Amino acid sequence: MTSDTGRSPAPALPEDEPEHIVLHARDVHFDWSRLDLHWIPGDPFATHVINVLHLLLPEGERWFVEVFKEALPYIRDDRLREDVLGFIGQEAVHAEAHAGVLDHMDAHGLGPGPYVSQIAWMFRRLLGDRGLTGARAESWLMTRLALVSGIEHMTAVLGQWVLDAEALDRSGADPVMLDLLRWHGAEEVEHRSVAFDLFMHVDGDYRRRALAMVVSTAALTALWVRGVRFLMANDPVTKGRLKPRWRDILRSGRQGVTPNLWRLARSVPEYFKPRFHPSQVGSTAKAVSYLAVSPAARAAERQGTEDA
Repeated sequence: MTSDTGRSPAPALPEDEPEHIVLHARDVHFDWSRLDLHWIPGDPFATHVINVLHLLLPEGERWFVEVFKEALPYIRDDRLREDVLGFIGQEAVHAEAHAGVLDHMDAHGLGPGPYVSQIAWMFRRLLGDRGLTGARAESWLMTRLALVSGIEHMTAVLGQWVLDAEALDRSGADPVMLDLLRWHGAEEVEHRSVAFDLFMHVDGDYRRRALAMVVSTAALTALWVRGVRFLMANDPVTKGRLKPRWRDILRSGRQGVTPNLWRLARSVPEYFKPRFHPSQVGSTAKAVSYLAVSPAARAAERQGTEDA
């Protein structure tokens, strides 16, 4: 059921949750000059499980931006338009922030180029604008918005995980990398409802939404497995001597230095509930609290104040 604005009404929020956040991009910068290739000390496997994000996200988030720009003419609600524009700004910065890690990998002999080229082909060609017109163009746009909504559910779950992952601090993980991951994770939690609200506003077809979630979950799982294998095989330090094993992901998940596989699996059925809304997942309050102390976000805020 939708409101008179065409938006699906969100359920009531917990008392400590802000009702509405005005989304804005934070022009963050990170210094990778001291980053160890294995930034989780002594654990190249866990490092590379998370490093797959750097391979997937720059092209993926550029694609999100292009799809949302195509959807702008369909938006009939002013607040949703504001949210979408904020989302576009945040995702554009995310893409560039992770691209900096790819440059660091390349400079240290772990050339991500071949894998990243495949990801670029998938988003730009397979999922890009196909030059369609009329009803076919509109249907293809709705399908891609449904895919973004499904992916954003998973990134919100991952974002909440990294905000809560105290085991990464105990492991001695690089603080600059942790700030990148937590700044990004906090913004994913902050804007976790936007893609879903946009899809429900312009289309809302449950079958399209459910099928897109199946496809996006399967694709992300396959790409993540391939990404870990690629990074482990091309790691210039271990020189391919270490092979990724399923027991490693179970081990690192139990330790808390990678996302828990079972928690990720349980998050998928949540999305299929007819009355699901992303506000039911994650904590905006925790995301906002981290953004208030993030070194990169605070530096960006200071720079913005000085420029103004």
